[in-house]
Amino acid sequence: MHPVIELESRYCAQNYAPLPVVLTRGKGVYVWDDAGKRYFDMMSAYSAVSHGHCHPVLVQVLTQQANQLSMVSRAFYTDKLAAFLKKICELTKQDRALPMNSGAEAVETAIKAARKWAYTVKKVPDNQAEIIVCEGNFHGRTTTIVGMSSEPQYKSGFGPFGGGFKQIPYGDLQALEKVITPNTAAFLVEPIQGEAGIVVPPKDYLQKAASICKKNNVLLICDEIQSGLGRTGKLLACDHEMVHPDGLILGKALGGGLLPVSMFLARKEVMDVFTPGDHGSTFGGNPLAAVVGLKALELLNEENLIENSAKLGDYFLQKLKALKSLVITEVRGKGLFIGLVVHPNYSAREICLKLLKRGLISKDTHHTVIRLAPPLVITKEQIDEALTIITEALLETEKGMTV
Repeated sequence: MHPVIELESRYCAQNYAPLPVVLTRGKGVYVWDDAGKRYFDMMSAYSAVSHGHCHPVLVQVLTQQANQLSMVSRAFYTDKLAAFLKKICELTKQDRALPMNSGAEAVETAIKAARKWAYTVKKVPDNQAEIIVCEGNFHGRTTTIVGMSSEPQYKSGFGPFGGGFKQIPYGDLQALEKVITPNTAAFLVEPIQGEAGIVVPPKDYLQKAASICKKNNVLLICDEIQSGLGRTGKLLACDHEMVHPDGLILGKALGGGLLPVSMFLARKEVMDVFTPGDHGSTFGGNPLAAVVGLKALELLNEENLIENSAKLGDYFLQKLKALKSLVITEVRGKGLFIGLVVHPNYSAREICLKLLKRGLISKDTHHTVIRLAPPLVITKEQIDEALTIITEALLETEKGMTV
């Protein structure tokens, strides 16, 4: 066993099962291991590295701000947060924003906002507010959030859970309409389910769900932590259906691959239920995060990353579908957010190990789907090289060979 892997295994809680590689540096779409071998990064840290590893402009603003002022509490104003909030509200056409750090924190913020809105605006009886979620959802790892998961492992051993959630099948509009009651505060949904295996809902699903929510005075809250900020070929995945949600959750790519930065955004009526003392975060909205987040947003347009995702995502998808591999039963996704569904006779993790050997890192989801979500700075030539690696790994798998 590699000494670094052995040392981490000795001292780190075993809440992950990493692939056997020790990464030491990154640049653009590539990472290198401690032996100097180069790999394509087809994970992008679950979309957190959409701008590519160590983007020089982001590193520059990070360094400059770190030498000026990195951290003070939100008990005070700083000269950096306002510009960041203005930019993100204008881009997403939302009225207010509440900065946090991790995606799970932003989801928790959305839950609190929806519930308080239900009590103060919709006049739902105290402690009776309900939030509708979908089977296969992944919104984070806190005890509240795993309590609304349909994945047994996420919940096993962590109860009791607080309740207040109703679960329906993803993509089922009839189920959504049927489960709504006068106490329903919100429908919390991923426009494309990431952790479930890049699951794309039926056409017009989000648009029709928005209409159902509006008719019933229910908030539509879209979790775009993984699918947002250009990942699917639009600024937001909900933009594909021209849906403007009542609440929006962002994270991952918002930190430019350098810092944990997240955000809950909403229209004024929803966000204004918060008063001083209702919610907070020691690090949320710190000046270091604000300057990196602002520049990350600006680079999406300055470097045409959204257009690149749309154009090259379509190219990548079509090339993958043309492989006609016996190992892959389905190729699905939008933009550079792609899932390869593996035939039950094969192991997605074993295929990821074969890819690793050939210089491409990815990760299986639930042992059945291989995620392909490279940094949005990837080029057509790099995709072609990655396709060669993927083709070779799939052919090796078909032949029953081992790593």
